Amino acid sequence: MKIEILGTGCAKCRLLEEHTRQAVAELGVPAEIEHVQDVNAIVDRGVMMTPALAIDGTVAVSGRVPTLSELKELLRARR
Repeated sequence: MKIEILGTGCAKCRLLEEHTRQAVAELGVPAEIEHVQDVNAIVDRGVMMTPALAIDGTVAVSGRVPTLSELKELLRARR
């Protein structure tokens, strides 16, 4: 599974990355996590509000930091 954190590095973007790494670890999901900070690459994905989370190329959340339990549900659904 490829997970991308889309955001310029603000506090919310870092929090989303931290929560995502925690959810992956707790679920034991094999995943590659990448933090995409290039604004052009983010806009090319159709994201207008950051932070955003993409799972296997599909934007799952945009403009907010989901809770840890919500992240786990998103990851479970994509297994």
